[in-house]
Amino acid sequence: MIGIMNKKIANLLGDKAEYYLSHECKTIDKSMVYEPGADIIDRVWMNSDRNVRTLDSLQNLFGHGRLANTGYMSILPVDQGIEHSAGASFAPNPMYFDPENIVKLAIEGGCNAVASTFGVLGAVARRYAHKIPFIVKLNHNELLTYPNSYDQVMFGTVKEAWNMGAVAVGATIYFGSEESRRQIVEVAQAFEYAHELGMATILWCYLRNNGFKKDGTDYHAAADLTGQANHIGATIKADIVKQKLPSNNGGFKAIGFGRTSDRVYTELTTDHPIDLCRYQVANGYMGRVGLINSGGESHGASDLKDAVITAVVNKRAGGMGLISGRKAFQKPMNEGVELLNTIQDVYLDKDITIA
Repeated sequence: MIGIMNKKIANLLGDKAEYYLSHECKTIDKSMVYEPGADIIDRVWMNSDRNVRTLDSLQNLFGHGRLANTGYMSILPVDQGIEHSAGASFAPNPMYFDPENIVKLAIEGGCNAVASTFGVLGAVARRYAHKIPFIVKLNHNELLTYPNSYDQVMFGTVKEAWNMGAVAVGATIYFGSEESRRQIVEVAQAFEYAHELGMATILWCYLRNNGFKKDGTDYHAAADLTGQANHIGATIKADIVKQKLPSNNGGFKAIGFGRTSDRVYTELTTDHPIDLCRYQVANGYMGRVGLINSGGESHGASDLKDAVITAVVNKRAGGMGLISGRKAFQKPMNEGVELLNTIQDVYLDKDITIA
């Protein structure tokens, strides 16, 4: 088995340590992937059309927190108060109704950046925008409207985020939804302006369509469908894409729509989670556009183990990091800090390498 410096990580992986740490990816070879590293700006982004200010903003993101200058990222996202409701999000730990505590958690947790709403970050911008990079989430799925309609709508402007001192803007597209084509246009235009102003861009590439469930199986996190969402995100110039870790594959085949190739399933993927995640990385221009996987909802006692598994899979697949919110802020701050630090330890451990 691959050696591992951090015994806590090995213990959390338990009897699955061999499965995750010794896996060799024989689908898309690691030599084809732009692996994250300290020189990621010079090696990858310098050749793009991003302007000097945008390169500086990307370096700002990569140069902060415990993962500074490693090429990896740990981001605290707290935008759930709009979609899930503030009560659902913060009732487990009411201190996070106060925006300052959200930013404090990101700082104490050693994160590269904090991502949240215009209101949250705006409330404390003068005190904290120069202390930790801000990522302002431009759009949200607002669920107070009754009956609910699932759509991402803009809550503010790119210029407003820039005036706040944000280093980057984030946005969500519900790929596959009836509203997705409008969202693609809106976000593409917003990202173009953000780059013009010198900000980095991060896209939450989520799928949303009841048709993506077939015969009792949910394909919203299928590797082939999420990979295509990532590819569209890269096309509209996301610098980083946020995606759920693949839970299965074969969405195109099961649902019977779109166009794909059998080689996606016979040669480019297996059923191993690292190989499935490698396919997501490949769709982000082989890692030129970084993949950060989401931490998902909090399940209580298993959160630390679940987060470590996601981080190991992401790193060994060639991903750029983790963006974990509810698992961290729905706990007392010291436990949230411990979880964030443990995730970061995966990326700091030189014995955990790309598969």
